Amino acid sequence: MGALGHNPARGWLHLAMAAVLLASTYAWCQSPQQTATADAHAPQGVLLDRLVAVVNGDVILESDVDEERRYEEIQPYREAGTFSRDRAIQRLVDRDLILQQAELQQEDKVSDDELKAQLTTLRSDIPACKQYNCQTDDGWKKYLAAHGFTVEEFDERWRQRMELLKFIEIRFRSGITISDDQIKTYYEKTMLPEYAQRNVAPPKLETISKRIEEVLLQQQVSSLLQDWLKSLRAQGSVRIMIPGEVAP
Repeated sequence: MGALGHNPARGWLHLAMAAVLLASTYAWCQSPQQTATADAHAPQGVLLDRLVAVVNGDVILESDVDEERRYEEIQPYREAGTFSRDRAIQRLVDRDLILQQAELQQEDKVSDDELKAQLTTLRSDIPACKQYNCQTDDGWKKYLAAHGFTVEEFDERWRQRMELLKFIEIRFRSGITISDDQIKTYYEKTMLPEYAQRNVAPPKLETISKRIEEVLLQQQVSSLLQDWLKSLRAQGSVRIMIPGEVAP
């Protein structure tokens, strides 16, 4: 989305989906030993879950990818387009890497009040929620059920999503400063040409500077985060299974 449509109030939500690759919050993992035990005792005729990736010993299953697909459908500000299984797996891998670091540092948890406040906003922001009347608890329950989630499951997913965002903000955003010159340059070289292209009178710099600052902050956080994820991948052990490959 261009600068004209940027909404700073949703900055971190947009960052989570577009830059941080956090369209959902958690790959529900078992250890490889647990998976092997479950496979060995599964009754014949039952389709077994398939291993798709291993991240420092944590496994990501095909059911996690399907859950990611259903969770992505609920996101109110997600990018339009068809679901990509490969991108979903990459998001789950990145998310697992971040979660492992967040657990090591034992960051503050999201409170019930914080969770409730965000979910209240979410229920009013999802366009498809109108037909379910998601403002009521019964309507919200039916909407989630249509996507394969219980209220409790979705609450936990969204809480973990919030905790990841909090972790990322503390680790990266707090040390970033945006100068007045950077804001002015973005305004003159990015925003003004966009307004001119649309034949729209641009707002004055002083009225739009905070929005520009938020955009620039997101760009820098995204860059730092992607570099950090590359480092985590290089230092750790990440294996994505090739279709048809036999799991170790």
